[in-house]
Amino acid sequence: MSNPSLTIRALKTHPVVAPLPIPLTTASGALTEAPLLLLDLVTDQGVTGRAYLFAYQRAMLKPLDALVTSLAEMVAGDAVVPAEIEKKLRGRFTLLGGTRGLAGIALSGIDMAAWDALAQSKGAPLAVLLGGVCKPIRAYNSLGMVAADKVAAQADKALLGGFTAIKFKIGWPTLAEDLAAVRAFRKAVPPGTALMVDFNQSLSVPEAVRRGRALDGEGLAWIEEPVRCDDFPGAARVAAELSTPVQLGENFAGPFDMQAALAAGACDLVMPDPQQIGGVSGWLRAAALAQAAGKPCSSHIFIEASAHLLAVTPTCDWLEYLDIAGGVLAEPFTVVNGALAAPARPGLGLAWDDGAVKRYRLT
Repeated sequence: MSNPSLTIRALKTHPVVAPLPIPLTTASGALTEAPLLLLDLVTDQGVTGRAYLFAYQRAMLKPLDALVTSLAEMVAGDAVVPAEIEKKLRGRFTLLGGTRGLAGIALSGIDMAAWDALAQSKGAPLAVLLGGVCKPIRAYNSLGMVAADKVAAQADKALLGGFTAIKFKIGWPTLAEDLAAVRAFRKAVPPGTALMVDFNQSLSVPEAVRRGRALDGEGLAWIEEPVRCDDFPGAARVAAELSTPVQLGENFAGPFDMQAALAAGACDLVMPDPQQIGGVSGWLRAAALAQAAGKPCSSHIFIEASAHLLAVTPTCDWLEYLDIAGGVLAEPFTVVNGALAAPARPGLGLAWDDGAVKRYRLT
């Protein structure tokens, strides 16, 4: 899809450090704030495509900003044709070994902003432009680590909005603590509530097998990232040993990573991240891989883009609800009856809260 009459004038960036409603503690580190890079892809025709990127750490925000700004200069004056923009920019990284890390994230942001501009120029929500409809996608509430004795107080809050599923982090120092947290959640939520757990890459392969076997009898919907994200052979050993499905994908650095993971048998389920997988363009390829492999496909954060992309994903499974950008949006997306539907606004439906952007701008 393209609109050759739509041309890029400039790409403006706004680095902000937005608040997280609840700090997120994981076995691999804690997130207490959301360093975001907001993108405005301005066209000569007056359409502005918007997207945002998540730098995870404040220290990475300025380098990401500089990289996006430099890449944007390479496509100034080009037509808004996402496939051609992507091909041109990826070609610049061939001698550097490809587009992993910040390079891939920067390209994803430009890709998402280009698709947003394109959909706006057509007067259509992105999901509609891609051949789908804006429809409710079932969502799970995504939490950090919660000790067993704190679960009861957290569980009720986590189900507000009609959620019927909760994911929480584990990877406590001992297996006993992991089991205690899982069993406390099971006791605290209504029957039929789906529970997922996420180790955030904190275990060795033998330990992942040991803990996974112990968790097999707990009725979990999945065990996520038990080992290092790029250890596909190790993850395959874990997946083969467990009866609980293994979930991977938030760190797939493009569709080729996903293809390699699937070929290795590293996971039973996949959950691409829009900024890691390659933006809208990369997601569409990943969704095709998931369909070909018969793997249910969920999303990782980026709730706004995910609501559109999952709507056109043949093996659509769950949307992860972790709102990292709501603090700087004029109209944050909301969950209704445990599901999130993309609004029927053109493009991704993003609009910045100018006051919040000014207040949280990184100086």
